[in-house]
Amino acid sequence: MKKTLFNLFVIFFITLLCSLGTWQLYRLQWKLDLISKIEIGLKSTPVNYSKSIDVNYQRVKLQGKFLYDKQIFLYSLNDKGKPGYDVVTPMLTTANEYVLINRGWIEKKFKNDLKINNFKENQIKGIIKKISKPNIFKPNNDIKNNIWFSVNLNDLKQYTGLIFSNHTVILEGNIENSPLPKKIKANLSNNHLKYALTWYSLALTILLYFLYFRKKQ
Repeated sequence: MKKTLFNLFVIFFITLLCSLGTWQLYRLQWKLDLISKIEIGLKSTPVNYSKSIDVNYQRVKLQGKFLYDKQIFLYSLNDKGKPGYDVVTPMLTTANEYVLINRGWIEKKFKNDLKINNFKENQIKGIIKKISKPNIFKPNNDIKNNIWFSVNLNDLKQYTGLIFSNHTVILEGNIENSPLPKKIKANLSNNHLKYALTWYSLALTILLYFLYFRKKQ
């Protein structure tokens, strides 16, 4: 009985480790596809914005009026890991469409500083980025105090009274601007192959020890 349980225990762990390795290979392909889409998008020629555009990371150009009274502050870390907010401002385009513009990052202390809205241009360029679902560990949005942890379209409709498409436009701009424009890069961390080899190696090691133990028995 003990021998059977031990065998099942070993088989379970080998199967689990192989499954983890295979999952990492799927993640590897997903990451490679994402990097490819970002690279293509960053090299694309800006096209006139339309809410019907469904190409992630496509560069667009648009003009319109920023609705500063409806902008939200999305909790975010800058490149150095410092907490602050992404300033996400709705724009009413000349085509009479509402679109969310991520104008960049600010320190927390500037949240109520009206100087961050001294943006004179009404013709801008940016990169479309689809809104992803938040993970289960993110807090709920604090709509009352205008502190957001995810871009939730239902919450946005409640807060602004407006309906938006399932994407934002990341504003391209000078790094000296305030808010500080976000940088979209294609050189994403990609260690999935290493992780996959680690899981497969552990599975193989356990299998070899198991076979050696069986032979000794």
